[in-house]
Amino acid sequence: MKRALWIATLVWTLLPGDAAQAVPSVSEKPAKIEVCYGCHEPVKAFHAGSKHKNVNCVACHSGIENHLADASKRPVTRTDLAACGTCHQAQYLSFQTMNWNKTARSEKSLMTGQSPNPAWDKLMMPHGFTKEHNLPRSHVFALLDQLLVDRSFGGRFAYKDGWRGLGKSGDLKLWDVIDDKFPGQDHKPFKPGTAAAANPVCLSCKTQDHILDWAYMGDPVPGAKWSRTSKVNEMAKDVSHSLNCFFCHDPHSAKPRVVRDGLIQALTRPEKDTLWHKDPKATKIDVKDMGVRGFTRKIAMLGRADSKLMCAQCHVEYNCNPGVDPTNGQPIGMGDQRTNHFPLTDVWGITRHYDDLKFRDFRHATTGALLWKAQHPDVETFWNSVHDKAGVECKDCHMPKVTDPKTKKTYTSHWQTSPRNYLKETCLRCHANWNETQARYVIDSSNAHIQGKMRKAEFWLVQLVDKFAEANTVGIDEAALKDARRKHDEAHAHWEWWTAANGAAFHNTDQAKDSLNRSMVLSQEGLKILDDAIKAKRAAPAKAALATTR
Repeated sequence: MKRALWIATLVWTLLPGDAAQAVPSVSEKPAKIEVCYGCHEPVKAFHAGSKHKNVNCVACHSGIENHLADASKRPVTRTDLAACGTCHQAQYLSFQTMNWNKTARSEKSLMTGQSPNPAWDKLMMPHGFTKEHNLPRSHVFALLDQLLVDRSFGGRFAYKDGWRGLGKSGDLKLWDVIDDKFPGQDHKPFKPGTAAAANPVCLSCKTQDHILDWAYMGDPVPGAKWSRTSKVNEMAKDVSHSLNCFFCHDPHSAKPRVVRDGLIQALTRPEKDTLWHKDPKATKIDVKDMGVRGFTRKIAMLGRADSKLMCAQCHVEYNCNPGVDPTNGQPIGMGDQRTNHFPLTDVWGITRHYDDLKFRDFRHATTGALLWKAQHPDVETFWNSVHDKAGVECKDCHMPKVTDPKTKKTYTSHWQTSPRNYLKETCLRCHANWNETQARYVIDSSNAHIQGKMRKAEFWLVQLVDKFAEANTVGIDEAALKDARRKHDEAHAHWEWWTAANGAAFHNTDQAKDSLNRSMVLSQEGLKILDDAIKAKRAAPAKAALATTR
């Protein structure tokens, strides 16, 4: 009877019309929430009076009895998505949806596919992304694919059952699926053609399993188990789940939030230099310090469920790696906070931003120019676009309201896929005069137009790189090389932005076209600098000989 009563206390209603039961571990009894409040004052502020007020602590934390008896014995916190899926089943199941039409490990440098980049390797060498640079898959694979890609862990991790592992889908528990083939060895390339470019900041985009053990900005401070300078192969063994629900949803209050420290740092920079700062309609944020373990840990609560900011935790350009200071050529290591940085600016400001930060990612093998490597500047591209100005958000196209055919209930899809997969619920909601064929035609035509511009930008960048090779054999003056490298740097940025952005052709077609055209012009200007210098160099001996004969 008593057992029935305490299980009954864990039945709660999360949202109107959504009721579900949550049964904790059999060994756990409901915690006296007020007792937990005594030490966890920030949690009380969120939890008491919220939609989750009747959710008992044991729903997400185990080992509470031992913790209450000995505070040094910390409870175990559930970070798996199934913890939320117990109640939010439709959202949880939609998040796991497998897109079988999105081929795994499809290289962007292939001539076919969503965004082919046939000149990629030549324009990016010797950056680690030339080892393997794939099109993204469903969000549920984010962490898994990062551990397997040839540029990250040097071939260290692999599917337990070989190529057959590619057929697995759903809420993958990482270490049920893959193995460490080189246990106990340092982080390095283990197989030919691979690189070991991964670092702890990289993992922060794919998972927040480490959220309670990571200080603000990943600073290496006492008490924090992991930091920017941790051994990434060891940290990787301590995480398992992709894109936890609590990236965007506060588990104690059920309110919208963001947790990526690089984004929070950008939104609170005194320079107020981000797109968000310049947006008169920007959603308000309230930054909270949640650290109760002896170090600072921040989250930012949102004034409303703003999917633009939620998605900006990952779908942005951010720096997450070592680099080079362009002012002195000195290396920048992971101990430097610049290795965890969000510019949150658009393509027109990105080069200046990294100039001010004094950061570049790599030196091009042929030209010697210090260049930038983009991540995935999707939110910045969308900001100030036609759709953004019309009030459309990421969720409207990628997470529409859908109806469960069985229960007939409407919920927010968490598949987070292309609107092509549900045109009726996305494009046709606003463009009611279209049909699905027309909507798909517009999407494909916009993409074709921008892909054509990308090929042209690549053509001129390749010409510029090849001209550098010629200039190097001639031995032109360093001053001319320096001027041409600056042109290469800027031309590269206006091309590279669009190789990294997902869905850029549709997110901001006009900006993409203008930026890629700018890349072509800059490449041509760099070519002229080198051509003129080469001609002058070759003409010099003839002029000298003529002067001698006189």
